[in-house]
Amino acid sequence: MVKRKGIIIAVVIAVSLVMIVGIYSLSLYMVMGIKPFSKSVGVIEVKGVIYESGDVIKNIKDFRDREDIAAVVLRVDSPGGGVAAAQEIYEEIKKLASEKVVVTSMGGVAASAGYYISLGSSYIFANPGTTTGSIGVIVQGMEFHDALDSLGIKGFVIKSGKFKDTGSPFREMTAEERQYLQDYIDNIFQQFVNVVVKERKLPKEKVLEIADGRILSGEQALKLKLIDELGNMEDAVKKAAEMAGIEGEPRLVYPPKEKISLLSILLNDMKTGLADVIFDRLMENRIRVEYRLVP
Repeated sequence: MVKRKGIIIAVVIAVSLVMIVGIYSLSLYMVMGIKPFSKSVGVIEVKGVIYESGDVIKNIKDFRDREDIAAVVLRVDSPGGGVAAAQEIYEEIKKLASEKVVVTSMGGVAASAGYYISLGSSYIFANPGTTTGSIGVIVQGMEFHDALDSLGIKGFVIKSGKFKDTGSPFREMTAEERQYLQDYIDNIFQQFVNVVVKERKLPKEKVLEIADGRILSGEQALKLKLIDELGNMEDAVKKAAEMAGIEGEPRLVYPPKEKISLLSILLNDMKTGLADVIFDRLMENRIRVEYRLVP
């Protein structure tokens, strides 16, 4: 009797577990579109100028932890952006590529920092007319001391060292400061070149021949071995699925879209006035070091 009772309990537990797994799988499919036990291709989009890395890195980490995603397509449509942000994204893509297949699909433009982050992937696609390359670094700023002088406005600065206000818009840059910035830029530039040499397995002298800031079409980039193949987004998805061993038509998974409320927009607008925005932009333009395509 006791034995029979134990068998009944075991059967009930087993059936309950099966039902729980079934309900969980169904909820995953209905809420997130995830088919139970299937392997998918994740898609991470990097659009516009790259100034921050947080959102992209979060998506990379989320996809790295998901067992249902066997491969990731990085869709890049960016003219470039900040040096540190590009380096952070590149490093996280490298980590992802060490665990899963990562294929880059370049859109209309994937230049400078857009190309830099692509180098972390396992395979790179570009369209024949994609604008890419632009391997280089740029610092831009402005001076408006003459305009202030004409208005009778004088600025002042108290600093701890001679280079502390280098790039100040309130005065003309000295020759020593210009050389100091050039040395800094040359160092950042060499970091870019070294990544291209390492990831594309090219001789450094060959990379330096084209690392003068010039833009390249996807077709030119292929001839120079800066990318692996010409193709569109669909081609990149197929390649990612093939490299990951996914049979049949792969299902694409995108990161959930961030919900932005009207209240958050209003609060942000209240927090930052027009004068603050203008001043911040002027100060940002003092010294902005970027891997970016300049029109």
